[in-house]
Amino acid sequence: MPRQPRLPLTGEAHHVIQRGNNKQAIFFCDADRRLFLAELGEGLAKYDCRLHAYVLMTNHIHLLITPGRDEAIGRLMQALGRVYVGHVNRTYQRTGTLWEGRFKSTIVDAEDYVMACYRYIEANPVRARMVAKAEDHAWSSYAANALGQTDPLLSHHEVYSRLGDTAEIRQAEYRTLFTAGLGEDVVAIIRDATQRGWVPGSDRFRRQIAEALGRRVEPPVRGRPRKVEEEIETSDSQPSFL
Repeated sequence: MPRQPRLPLTGEAHHVIQRGNNKQAIFFCDADRRLFLAELGEGLAKYDCRLHAYVLMTNHIHLLITPGRDEAIGRLMQALGRVYVGHVNRTYQRTGTLWEGRFKSTIVDAEDYVMACYRYIEANPVRARMVAKAEDHAWSSYAANALGQTDPLLSHHEVYSRLGDTAEIRQAEYRTLFTAGLGEDVVAIIRDATQRGWVPGSDRFRRQIAEALGRRVEPPVRGRPRKVEEEIETSDSQPSFL
């Protein structure tokens, strides 16, 4: 089956996933993670992208990004991968690819799914049973979005900004949303859409995106839907489902 083309659209939030080859680790120590985030910050500035949420897992990453110009996310991920894979290969005396393949992404409906995607991303370590609470994972945007920790990588999405008039109110409201959690149906929708290149959101939003891109952005309704393959996170303790 031919792979779906990407869904790049300036000004819309995109959920991006990049996985390690054969679900193998892509980070081996905290120095790797610090370098990755530093290079991510440089790439965000260079390619005019705004980052709203992120998490670094053992064998993959999630990003919520709004590009400021066409093809910005693709160029960002290409440049980031080139530098980071070079670092890993030199440091650990390895060769070959680090990534599973090209990154996967989809556009996220701001009104219906952006805040859900924030929480989907930052709750990954909890769903993977790596930590009990999101704040226990040091390598995500949760500490900034929920607790007010300074993170120069982040720019608030306008939907997040509408949570309150002050930073303290926004953080408190975000913690309330986060505590409520996500239903399994929402988790499945976000996972499925990103894996398959569909757009999660209202019918109106999908129609607008389809018209802008000139392609279908929702799965066909006929027949029995294909089951989404569970993605397994490799951690130091045990595998878990994301």
